[in-house]
Amino acid sequence: MTNLDPALLARIRDRAAGYDRDNAFFTEDLDELRAAGYLAPRPLLETARDQRLLAAHAPATALGINMHLVWVGVARVLAERGDASLEWVLRDAAAGELFAFGNSEPGNDLVLWDSLTQAERVDGGYAFTGTKIFTSLAPAWTRLGIFGKQTDGEGAPRLVHGFLARDTATTGLPGVETLDDWDTLGMRATQSNTTRLDHAVVPDDRISRFLPVGPNADPFVFAIFANFLLLIGSVYAGIADRALELAVEAASKRTSLKNGGASYSGDPDIRWRIADAALALDALAPDLEALARDVDDRVDHEAAWFRKLTGAKHRATETARRVVDQALRVAGGGGYRNTAELSRLHRDVLAGIYHPSDTESVHATVATNLLGPA
Repeated sequence: MTNLDPALLARIRDRAAGYDRDNAFFTEDLDELRAAGYLAPRPLLETARDQRLLAAHAPATALGINMHLVWVGVARVLAERGDASLEWVLRDAAAGELFAFGNSEPGNDLVLWDSLTQAERVDGGYAFTGTKIFTSLAPAWTRLGIFGKQTDGEGAPRLVHGFLARDTATTGLPGVETLDDWDTLGMRATQSNTTRLDHAVVPDDRISRFLPVGPNADPFVFAIFANFLLLIGSVYAGIADRALELAVEAASKRTSLKNGGASYSGDPDIRWRIADAALALDALAPDLEALARDVDDRVDHEAAWFRKLTGAKHRATETARRVVDQALRVAGGGGYRNTAELSRLHRDVLAGIYHPSDTESVHATVATNLLGPA
């Protein structure tokens, strides 16, 4: 059962335009979602449906919250498969702590397979030095998942994953600097600022994984991909849901002088565009939800998992862009105004092309699954 009641969703939608206009973090949304229990662990299928609904009301809020829900989902997937290493994440999330992602790095197109951040063994933990970008929830996180590469010492070279902790969003953390540099085309309320690490220490009890450099099928990696890709796809499906709603509304309200003042809802070209958008959008729920259910039910797709997961994200983000484009064409010039919700959706949906896995990586993953390594 969702924690998103209609009144809460209405308030969140009402605030979305202001956050976007002011390039401000979604503080009030976060407070209300936390109070409603939205940050707590739950099955991936339920989370994906919730995120799609939330994104239809406030895409940037949904995308920001996504990063917390991914980490909670990772811990849940591991626990259900007998790995208790991140059970503390579930406890912290249930207690209201906010988790964020600090993995993306400028110039690192290998994503999780390598890192430009240095991880150095120190007394009682590991010190991380490097730059992380697209750190969603930057103003508010209390737990930040990061990783870096250890090049010296026992086990090197290897990738070291762990979590930084700060007591509150306003509490400084030694070795951690959040830049005020988020001024983007869309998804502005996420406030995904750059994070600089300078010997930021993660204690041993918050080190989550040591992994080899390069691709691997460790359950930790699988859990990240499964939750990240399916929840990202759900957010963009939600944007498309709202765009289609707005297209239908516009077709009913707009009138045509050429057709004697009749509404555009009877125009064959407009009807075709709306039907085309709906046909594409209708395919997303079976795709995303079937895979989310498979993760929950521990179905083993073996080597095909990464093909299926990256493909689902790719189809969702590309379909969402297509649906928003059709909606803009249906809405006419009014949708081009900055104050129009469709204008904001158009800017927000473009962010989908930048999330891992990008189009090139998706095609490489599918080709490798079918043809083997190049």
